[in-house]
Amino acid sequence: MSSWKSSSTAEQQTARLDIDVGGMTCAACVRRVERALTRRPGVVSASVNLATNRASVIYAPGMIGEAEIRDAITEAGYEAIVHAEAETDTASDRAAQEADGLRRDLRLAVALTAPLAVLVMAPMILPGLMEAMHRTAPPALWRWAEFVLATGALFIAGRRFLVHGWSELRHLNPGMNALVMIGASAAWLYSTLVLAAPGIFPEGTRNLYFEAAAVIVTLILLGRHLEARARGRASAAIQRLLGLQSRTARVIRDGQEQKIAIDDVRIGDEFIVRPGERIPVDGEVVRGTSYVDESMITGEPLPVAKREGAEVTGGTVNDTGALHCRATRVGAGTTLAQIIRMVEEAQAAKPAIQQIADRIAGIFVPVVLALATLTFIVWMSLGPEPALNYAFITTVSVLLIACPCAMGLATPTAIMVGSGRAAELGVLFRRGTALETLARCDTVVFDKTGTLTEGRPELVGMYARRGDEDAFLALVAGAEAHSEHPIARALTQAATARGIEAAGAEDFRAVPGMGLAARVDGREVLIGSARYIEGAGIAIPKEALDRAEQWSGVGASAQYVAADGELEGMFSVADPIKPGSAETVARLKALGMQVGMLSGDNRHTAAAVAAAVGIDMVMAEVLPQQKADEISRLRASGKRVAFVGDGINDAPALAIADTGIAMGTGTDIAIESGDVILMRGDPAALLAAFTLARRTLGTIRTNFFWAYAYNVALIPVAAGALFPLTGVLLNPMLAAGAMSVSSLFVVGNSLRLRRAGG
Repeated sequence: MSSWKSSSTAEQQTARLDIDVGGMTCAACVRRVERALTRRPGVVSASVNLATNRASVIYAPGMIGEAEIRDAITEAGYEAIVHAEAETDTASDRAAQEADGLRRDLRLAVALTAPLAVLVMAPMILPGLMEAMHRTAPPALWRWAEFVLATGALFIAGRRFLVHGWSELRHLNPGMNALVMIGASAAWLYSTLVLAAPGIFPEGTRNLYFEAAAVIVTLILLGRHLEARARGRASAAIQRLLGLQSRTARVIRDGQEQKIAIDDVRIGDEFIVRPGERIPVDGEVVRGTSYVDESMITGEPLPVAKREGAEVTGGTVNDTGALHCRATRVGAGTTLAQIIRMVEEAQAAKPAIQQIADRIAGIFVPVVLALATLTFIVWMSLGPEPALNYAFITTVSVLLIACPCAMGLATPTAIMVGSGRAAELGVLFRRGTALETLARCDTVVFDKTGTLTEGRPELVGMYARRGDEDAFLALVAGAEAHSEHPIARALTQAATARGIEAAGAEDFRAVPGMGLAARVDGREVLIGSARYIEGAGIAIPKEALDRAEQWSGVGASAQYVAADGELEGMFSVADPIKPGSAETVARLKALGMQVGMLSGDNRHTAAAVAAAVGIDMVMAEVLPQQKADEISRLRASGKRVAFVGDGINDAPALAIADTGIAMGTGTDIAIESGDVILMRGDPAALLAAFTLARRTLGTIRTNFFWAYAYNVALIPVAAGALFPLTGVLLNPMLAAGAMSVSSLFVVGNSLRLRRAGG
């Protein structure tokens, strides 16, 4: 499937093309496709993922087009698969087709190889069987029967290896298929020549290896089939998310309830959701009350109450009551569609650790071919008689055991499973690279409001110098009436609760990070921090400063109110700490993380909140524009910093941190700036993110260790290094099986992440 997105910079317009690539089997294939793409003028970058069989290409449309990008892939020996947007053929469909093809070929290979193995092996095990066979038919007939069975196994069941292997050699880019083709074909060709013209071989070397050729094909097909099934499970998270999408919706049109396809729902349509049904698209409740299970979005198990004005998310499940909703986002704009897109992009991304592996794999296959050639020469020159037999067995074993499949799957399978599991727990990695960067972070810095605290300040204290608190609150609520700041909402709610009508205000002016100014009933009113009030030339009495210090000692922020040039009074607001904040901080410390907090509050208030949740490193009185500076300062000191925020003013800090973590309950700007999104407001979700990131990186490292250690250890064994000590050589059939086992280990190890973070 191909899709493209465009982005503009000051210098030039670039576009992104995601295109499926057929025929890739190992890390060398990945490197080959990337090299073919990046050599084309106009291609800015190319990243190819073996687990998803997809290439992401950034290119300049003015210099190169989609057709030329497809040509580059084709000329490299692979298939560029393009599908129209309207077609239903998805990546999962093609994966299923590939698995079906492998299963079909595997069944044929087994049907041909099993009698061949019996024909060759049984006489070695059962005394007298060979004589009985020779009495039944001439020995030559049995040998030609081996030829027929092996030929069918290699050229029919194993044709994919021959086709792709020849393509790789023809393009001078040998890969796994070329190694298998050379190894199995060499066994078949050698045996066929022995059968047809035995006189050209020295005495003692006229052996048949038909069963080796057939078993090699069968074992590798078995490994590929099991690998395809495991890779299908690795991408199961995407399939589960896709399964959450409703296919139809009940909408009200022309006063009548109609059941229509989900693609026909338009923004503004009123739709009905009955108890037990999935909500079809994002919307707003216009009538009815119910509870909705949102666990697929937030990971939170408890249903959420919904009433008029509440937002509902497509894919979530309505529980008890009927809801009438108005569609607000449809199609690709729904939350579920965006989540699916983010997970797909994260799975397609390539961390730095994989880029290094791909570069190694790019030269690995040519090195293996050279080692195989050297092995043949050494055994022919120095080996005992029959030297040709020994040279043949060791050379084929080296070719088969060294296939770099496991190297190519080490990272993408772990990323696929890790990011998919994270999505199930309400954690979205917008970039696959964020899994690696988050795992390496040693410092977490929280923005206080909305992350550690509820982000809903409450009025907890008030001091009116003239003694009339109601009049004071009416003045303050009037000045704050035009503000969207959370403190303004706390004041207006407090005034409403007391039955106080806010005074009329005009000429409202907000001063970011400081306070506000407004004209209220003809009086010039200033509300804000001590720095803001004193900066306006208004003195603050000592008794007011002492009261503010008392408030800040219990975590409440003091705000000063001045009218017509003199202090009118002060009030304090407190933002309740989220229930899980202290436990989250403690567990982060247990993971070896240093935990800090950024706040615009004064030092006393910030210190009180930090002490309540167990944070030692506090950066207080930080203006919005200074947050990014504080994160930069920490990074400059050598720390790897993850920053957690949720507001518009957190966006620069989120972008500049090693890993930006945005609360999904926050603003769209903050979410777009984050590398990781926590879909629920609970800070405990951060623990799941860190746990999964570290487990995923650990899994990648284990996979790479296995893949490389396996090759380093077994290539010399396959070449016959142990023969002088043991007198035993590695059978090519065992080499083929061992190669498949290495890939299955890597995929199986990655699948363990499906149980992580819960």
